[in-house]
Amino acid sequence: MTTEREPWQWDEPTWRGHVERVRAGERLVPPSWPGGARVAVAISFDPDHETIPLRDGETRPGKLAQGEYGSRVAAPRILELLAEYSVPASFFMPAVSALLHPAEVEAYIAGGHEVAVHGWIHERNMLLGRDDELDLTLRALEVLERLSGVRPVGIRTPSWDFSDNTLAIIEQLGLRYDSSLMADDEPYELLAAGRRTGIVEIPVEWIRDDAPYLMMDRYGALRPYTPPRALLDLWRDEFDAARAEGGLFQLTLHPHVIGHRSRLVVLRELIAYIAAHDDVWFATHAEVADVARARLTPAGGPVT
Repeated sequence: MTTEREPWQWDEPTWRGHVERVRAGERLVPPSWPGGARVAVAISFDPDHETIPLRDGETRPGKLAQGEYGSRVAAPRILELLAEYSVPASFFMPAVSALLHPAEVEAYIAGGHEVAVHGWIHERNMLLGRDDELDLTLRALEVLERLSGVRPVGIRTPSWDFSDNTLAIIEQLGLRYDSSLMADDEPYELLAAGRRTGIVEIPVEWIRDDAPYLMMDRYGALRPYTPPRALLDLWRDEFDAARAEGGLFQLTLHPHVIGHRSRLVVLRELIAYIAAHDDVWFATHAEVADVARARLTPAGGPVT
């Protein structure tokens, strides 16, 4: 006989405890961004490449070739586009992907971009015990530091999943920011059961991600349901609203998804549209986190 209670049977301390485990604290938006800019723009890419099929035990050439396209064709195109508009970006790269494509890591750093943690093999961290999650995250951190020559300061968890142990692991490893959660449009401090951590969250959103609109699974129900050019309108509206509010426009993309010809046209037009404004600060996620951290209430101050 099971003693496990259903959620509707939980007492208040139980459900409140789940909610409060990881929570949004102080919103961290400056009166203006560096250089007097009205809006910050943080564009990111997750070069997952072959790690998604490998994570799932898929070792045959078909899906691995899709991942290889991300590194072989899409990443160079993306780097060329970013250089054309002098836009710095953040690349959240699984360690296995980096080990398969070390020259790509070097190219990101040479282009003035940030390389940050994105798991070991795009593992599902919510299925892992604490020790395994810590081990994989630490190994990923060490691999990226060795290949890039720069120790990463931020993390985006694979699939944006957050286990019960993820925040503590981020703290233990000394990472300064996370970009996996969705409690705000703007950067904020992460709270651990009400305790201030000093860790900045650069929030993501599925609305500002190419994968939900453009992914394809031949044998499943997943199909691209949005014409690429429709994303230009959607993301342009997101940017316009962020600019009107003096906030952050954050975007998550994947080389093997956005890097095809008809889709890269959309990204080019979006960047050109944003760059046409003279009050935009293009920045890496680490740079945004540094500006946000400067807004933290001093230790001992109130949690808002």
